[in-house]
Amino acid sequence: MAKKSEFTVEDRLRALYDLQLIDSRIDKIRSVRGELPLEVEDLEDEVAGLEVRISKIEGDLNQFSDDIKAKEIATENAKTMIKKYNEQQKNVRNNRAFESLSKEIEFQELEIELCAKQTRELQAQIELKKQSIEENNVKLNERKEHLKHKKNELGDILKETEKEESDLIKKSSDFESKIDESLLISYKKIRASVRNGLAVVAVERGASAGSFFTIPPQVQLDIASRKKFITDEHSGRILVDKELAEEENEKMSKLFTSI
Repeated sequence: MAKKSEFTVEDRLRALYDLQLIDSRIDKIRSVRGELPLEVEDLEDEVAGLEVRISKIEGDLNQFSDDIKAKEIATENAKTMIKKYNEQQKNVRNNRAFESLSKEIEFQELEIELCAKQTRELQAQIELKKQSIEENNVKLNERKEHLKHKKNELGDILKETEKEESDLIKKSSDFESKIDESLLISYKKIRASVRNGLAVVAVERGASAGSFFTIPPQVQLDIASRKKFITDEHSGRILVDKELAEEENEKMSKLFTSI
């Protein structure tokens, strides 16, 4: 391989334009995937969130069931105490002791009523939680099915484009090796700053591609001479003449077909 210093300006312009064509093709492949990877990631997060939510609700259900059992035990204990106090009342010898036991019985009866009320409230909560689990399970199954579909869709696209993208990335690296580091840095900086990623464009109808600003005739002649690097004063893009662009497009089309 020739050293970078041995490449003429025209060689570098061609390599730079070829690099642009390769990178644009990689961009196109990635645009086909579009938002799919992000959609898959979002769906995975949503599925995980729903599973956590369902698990928490199930935990609440178990706690409510335990609370109801505790209320049942408390109710049985209160009934046992009432029976005990009733037996003790039969053997008391004064009204004061009898009244004291009556108050204990009344307290236990209130405890039973409170447990019954709390049990009804817990049962109502259980019904609500069961309904919530059912609704979230329906949503979870829908999200899982949607996720499966999106993953399959993404998998098919990756399968179709993975090898081509990998080969193009290698080619991109090969062409970068022909370009001076400072020029390559400028190229990448321009690519990152423009919406369509076009850092190198051809002159068409007296203006840079995609621009309405006319390039002065003398500048157009300088571009066609391929003796120096010229950038569009409005967009900052590197400019090449139309003939060079057509030649490189034809050459690179054959390369892309072979990949």
